[in-house]
Amino acid sequence: MLMPWSPAPAQLTMAYSVCRGITRTNAKNFYYAFLVLPKRKRESLSAVYAFMRRCDDIADDPALGIEERRNKLNTWLDGLHRVQQGEPSDDPILLALTDTQRRYTIPAGLLDELAIGTAMDVDPEPGVSEGAVPPILPVAGLTVQYQTFEDLKVYCYRVASVVGLVCIHIFGYRDPAAEALAEQCGLAFQLTNIIRDVKEDAAMGRVYLPQEDLATFDLSVAELLSAPDPARFRPLLAMEADRAREYYKAGEQLSSYISEDSQPALSVLVNIYRKLLEKIAERQYDVFSGKVSLTVSEKLRILGKGFLQRIT
Repeated sequence: MLMPWSPAPAQLTMAYSVCRGITRTNAKNFYYAFLVLPKRKRESLSAVYAFMRRCDDIADDPALGIEERRNKLNTWLDGLHRVQQGEPSDDPILLALTDTQRRYTIPAGLLDELAIGTAMDVDPEPGVSEGAVPPILPVAGLTVQYQTFEDLKVYCYRVASVVGLVCIHIFGYRDPAAEALAEQCGLAFQLTNIIRDVKEDAAMGRVYLPQEDLATFDLSVAELLSAPDPARFRPLLAMEADRAREYYKAGEQLSSYISEDSQPALSVLVNIYRKLLEKIAERQYDVFSGKVSLTVSEKLRILGKGFLQRIT
């Protein structure tokens, strides 16, 4: 019987280096949190981020049709499965990710969920749950992805809560109670992203705000086509923000459940995303005039507190 293939140490060193470069270039918020982690954990989270980034890039590739994106995602996931089974590969992301999975005993199903969640963005009817009202017809290329908040939570679980579950395996935890808290923390992050990116997502033909919530505030998806009135969307976005704030409370509780050397990283991450949400609120939820983000100095102040927490 042939032994499963294992990459040489030099290959793994290079693989993690590639993942660090991808994270440094693309992870506008996550990268700051990674900086206060011990080296091995920092490298492993970079591998996870690089895998997620590749999934997102495939799902959002405008040069590919929907079916092509779906096939490419399937091929990418199949490649991960082959490496997990011990087949040779020269893909640095898959090499680093598989090494990370083995090092921290991350369930393979969680990594599959990450890719499946991204694939929901290329599903023609991702928000139809059993027994749900059929989706409304797309308006000039805009499609409401999810009919209810419960439908949206399924998506958020796969693309964000699962990330939280993967992260706590790397952070280190013993009490299973950490898992539910990590899931809620991921929901808070994803809701913040959805609120911030309403305009950007609409430009790609996607509306993540649930149809049920739009209807509650007498809003039409068609209003996102030209120059939306921020005042009309303000109550809806404020409601979604209140939901996110409830989930952020889980982030505060989660800290005591994870290894001490990872607590500063979680603190930095939660504080960056929560500060982003409050910055949106300070602008009266006007996410249409320009993309809201934290400045480098704002992030560095939060990072500084994380370093201080690490050494005290």
